[in-house]
Amino acid sequence: MKRYKRRAAALALAICTLGAFPAQAGQEQEAGRDYDFRAYVYGPGVENLSSGDPYSQYQWGLKNDGEVEYVEIVNRFEDSNPMLANYIDLANYLGIPAPVSGPDAYKQKTIRAVPGIDINVLPAWKEYDSSTSERRNVIVAVIDTGIDINHEDLKDSIWVNEDEIPGDGIDNDGNGFVDDVNGWNFFSNNNQVYVGREDDHGTHAAGTIAASRGKTGVAGIADGNYVKIMPVKALGTEYGLGEEEAVINAIRYAEANGASICNLSFGSTQYYPELEKVMRESKMLFVVAAGNGDKTGNGIDIDVKPDYPAAYDIDNIISVANLMFDGSLEASSNYGVKNVDVAAPGTFIVSTIDNNGYGFMSGTSMAAPMVTGAAAFLYSYRTDLKLDQIKSVLMNTVRKLPALEGKVQSEGMIDVYAAIQYGRS
Repeated sequence: MKRYKRRAAALALAICTLGAFPAQAGQEQEAGRDYDFRAYVYGPGVENLSSGDPYSQYQWGLKNDGEVEYVEIVNRFEDSNPMLANYIDLANYLGIPAPVSGPDAYKQKTIRAVPGIDINVLPAWKEYDSSTSERRNVIVAVIDTGIDINHEDLKDSIWVNEDEIPGDGIDNDGNGFVDDVNGWNFFSNNNQVYVGREDDHGTHAAGTIAASRGKTGVAGIADGNYVKIMPVKALGTEYGLGEEEAVINAIRYAEANGASICNLSFGSTQYYPELEKVMRESKMLFVVAAGNGDKTGNGIDIDVKPDYPAAYDIDNIISVANLMFDGSLEASSNYGVKNVDVAAPGTFIVSTIDNNGYGFMSGTSMAAPMVTGAAAFLYSYRTDLKLDQIKSVLMNTVRKLPALEGKVQSEGMIDVYAAIQYGRS
C-alpha cells in the first residue's frame, strides 16, 4: 500500500500543536477541549491584526514587531498519562523522536523574535480594503485531511457546488460524485469532507488561507468572499495517512470542478511517477510543503535526498520551507536550492481546528498554506495576472534573508505587499 505522511507528522498534531491557547501572552486558556498533553506557547506578542478576531494578535506570521523577546515551550507528560504509550507507538511508527515522561518531560527553548520577519500582509490588506477594483473568484483546493466546513471562521469561505442538490442522493451535475456539495472524501469515497478530530490538519491549513477576517477568531490571508476553499479529503486516520490513488483522484477532482490553486501539505520519500505525471499535466498551481526533516528532527537537503511531491521538477509547483520568527530556517525544515522555492512562517502558527476550536501547529505544513493564501490573494486581486505568472511574481518579490542563502532558490520569504505591487509603475 502506498502511503503519504502529512508534513506536520501526526505526532505533531497529537502532542505538539493542539495545546492550551494563550488568551494573553504568558497565560493559558483551553482551546475548547481538555488534552492529556499541553504545549504552552508564549508570544510573540503583536498588536491585534483584525479587531473582530480576538486571536489574531497571536498570528505572528502576518505581523511581527519583535515585542516579545522569547518563545517558551513546555512539554509535559505525566507518568500516569494513559495516552503516553499510544504516542510512543505513533512516534515509532512515523520514525520520529518519541515523547518522554518523568523529570525529562520538561523542555524549554528560547528564541528571540526579530521585527519585520513576517509576510507583510497588513499594507496589502489596507490597499485591498480601500480599492474598488474588480476581484477574481478563486477556488483553492486543500487536499489534506478533511475540513470542518461548519467552523464559525470557515463556513463563509467554503466552496459550494451550486449544481448539486444537497441530500437528494442524485449526481445532479453528472460529475460522477453524488451530493458532492462541498467537495469529496477520497479517503473513504463518500461526500463526508469532515469526520472529526482527525481533520484538524486540513482545517488548520484552510484557516490560514481564508478564514473570515474581522469576525470571530483568526484572520485568513485571502478574502473568503472571493477565495473559496474546496475540501478534498485524501488523508485520514489519526496518523494522517493516504494512498497515491486517493491523492491522484483528489487532484483530478479539484481541477475538474474549478480549482486553480492547490495546497499539498504532505509528502513521501517514495517516488511516484503517476503522481508526478498528473501534477505536470495539470493547469493548477500547486503549493507544497518541503518536509520536516529526518528521524532525528533535522532538516534535509531534498536536492540530495528527494521528498515528494516537493522535489518533482515541475514548473507549476511552489515548494515551501519553514521560517522562524528570528529570520532563520527552522531546524527541522527541509531545504534545497533547486527544489525548495521560498520560505514562509510555519512554527507556532495559530489557526482553526475542529469543533470551532483554535490551536497552534508547527511544520512546513503550516508554511505552505501561508504561500497558498498569498497566491490566492494575489491572483484574486491582480486580475491582470495569469495563473502561470503567480509563482514568478511571488518568487521575484521575496524579502531576501541571509539565513536562506544556499537553502532556498529565491533566498527569501514571501512578501504579500511587494507581490501585489509587482509590475506597477
